[in-house]
Amino acid sequence: MESANHSVVHEFILLGLCKSQNLQILFFLGFSMVFVGIVLGNLLILVTVTFDARLHTPMYFLLINLSCIDMILASFATPKMVVDFLRERKTISWWGCYSQMFFMHLLGGSEMMLLVAMAIDRYVAICKPLHYMTIMSPRVLTGLLLSSYAVGFLHSSSQMAFMLNLPFCGPNVIDSFFCDLPLVIKLACKDTYILQLLVIADSGLLSLVCFLLLLLSYGVIIFSVRHCAASRSSKAFSTLSAHITVVTLFFAPCVFIYVWPFSRYSLDKILSVFYTIFTPLLNPIIYTLRNQEAKAAIKKIKTLHINLKHTFR
Repeated sequence: MESANHSVVHEFILLGLCKSQNLQILFFLGFSMVFVGIVLGNLLILVTVTFDARLHTPMYFLLINLSCIDMILASFATPKMVVDFLRERKTISWWGCYSQMFFMHLLGGSEMMLLVAMAIDRYVAICKPLHYMTIMSPRVLTGLLLSSYAVGFLHSSSQMAFMLNLPFCGPNVIDSFFCDLPLVIKLACKDTYILQLLVIADSGLLSLVCFLLLLLSYGVIIFSVRHCAASRSSKAFSTLSAHITVVTLFFAPCVFIYVWPFSRYSLDKILSVFYTIFTPLLNPIIYTLRNQEAKAAIKKIKTLHINLKHTFR
């Protein structure tokens, strides 16, 4: 911490997504609507699951926690990015930059492990349906949830522990719309080769290993449900396809960015936008459109809302 405080750099300049003023205005309008969609979509899941007793199951308990993480994950960078579209000089303080990196890895690591917990839940539900409620007890669910947040915290803390001691004496320009760990490391005034390897080992391999394990686990589940009754296997495949889609959308950009973090391509910006903004938007859409129970619950709440409006008129 002491050496970090002696750094010359007190703020970083963000280049954003583009330099064109016309495009920035267009992006301001577009990403403002996207952010509103993220908040409303995930709040809809929270309200639906909370007020419909039929959805008080382990799967939906994990789903509402995923929605909470998605809302916060989108909020750590999106509002500032939207505001920066209207600013000529886009800056962020030293502490603001470090806060963005800390919360991104905290929430990202937590979401990775939460998706693993959701895969465990689906395995038990499909392969051991008679023992589902016994195995996925409130105690087990609480343990899985706390473990997800604990892994996220340890992952983020391990990343930031060595970052706090890096000296920054210029330059201070980050070619992105938020403080991304590989980009900030490159600006340090010392040899960061070992730190680059740590980033690859900590973030890249964690993302890659979790992604491969999840795909393997879903493969085992798909193999197991092939011999089930047609109606049951159809429902299982529908649920699994939603989970696999979410896992792919979240992990693929992370794996690409953090396994090869120091060979920068313009594609990295697009992938960063995707996993920090579009994935939190797509998750509620995927889980509701591919889930008959969720759609029925949303329709029920909508009908109740209309009836209440007519009652109070």
